[in-house]
Amino acid sequence: MDLVHYKVNNRVAYITLNRPEKRNALNSEVVILLKESFHNAISDDLVKAIVLKANGEVFSAGADLAYLQQLQTNSYEDNVADSTSLKDLFYAVYTSPKVVVAQVEGHAIAGGCGLVSVCDIVFSVPEAKFGYTEVKIGFIPALVACFLIRKTGEARTKELLLSGDLINAKTASDYGLINFISERTAIAEEVNQYAEKLVSKTSGESVSLTKRLINLAQNSTLEESLEQAVQFNATARASQDCKRGIAAFLNKEKLDW
Repeated sequence: MDLVHYKVNNRVAYITLNRPEKRNALNSEVVILLKESFHNAISDDLVKAIVLKANGEVFSAGADLAYLQQLQTNSYEDNVADSTSLKDLFYAVYTSPKVVVAQVEGHAIAGGCGLVSVCDIVFSVPEAKFGYTEVKIGFIPALVACFLIRKTGEARTKELLLSGDLINAKTASDYGLINFISERTAIAEEVNQYAEKLVSKTSGESVSLTKRLINLAQNSTLEESLEQAVQFNATARASQDCKRGIAAFLNKEKLDW
């Protein structure tokens, strides 16, 4: 059985965790397959948006039990290599030039919640619970901390990571961890409509540049980020997408990207 499904439809790449019997738990093989799927989607010129979802009742329960047992016998070098692999996955998702939409139809815990945290837009069913439970088993949510603090701020990051408590979808929305709450009967269609709207109504070049600018701005002073914005503006204005978009706007033409 494929642990990760990959398909493209209407210029949207759908990446699906497929270990429902294991609550879509993560291990080294799943992480590698997810990385391969995201790299495929990012490099495919026919793909303009990416949806990450999961089969079964749980989005992802975090680390696989057998995987946790294996970690107890790993050397320091083994653990560095393993952590680097997960870091590369999170970084690929977070820095993807294409919008990544998470479709969360069940609980997202620990590393599974980390995956949600690095997506651009998150849809969730009301019943889903979110949390980073690592501190409850003597571990640390090291990688996700680097991303979560950008998304929710220092106070919320401390609250979530230091307690290890689970929160419901409404609280996750209030904290800025997720964007939309959809009923289970409607979430798939709403995610599809959102992704396909991105595909048809937005410039891929503009989305990519905007994501890069947002990421850079968080590591820069105001003066540095403004200077970067000037450079990005000049680059965007010279692009074919911009010329096409402005021409359509001035001519009052409907534009499908």
